[in-house]
Amino acid sequence: MEDLVRYIVDQLVDDPQTVTVESSEQDGVTVINIIAGKDEIGKIIGKQGRIARAIRTLVKAAAGGRSRKISVEIIER
Repeated sequence: MEDLVRYIVDQLVDDPQTVTVESSEQDGVTVINIIAGKDEIGKIIGKQGRIARAIRTLVKAAAGGRSRKISVEIIER
């Protein structure tokens, strides 16, 4: 999942090297953190959060039949 999120985010931002994508396991939930600077975070979130919502929807769809939960968090550096 981390690779999918990294690919999507890299296509959205101007400088992909400034964005970090990390995943961790917390209480049975896989958490994918997108860490970006102030300039890039607006491009990842989109107007009224539409792009962020679309990223979360794609991740949940890609998880498919897996029974574990996946959360995508966007963090400003």
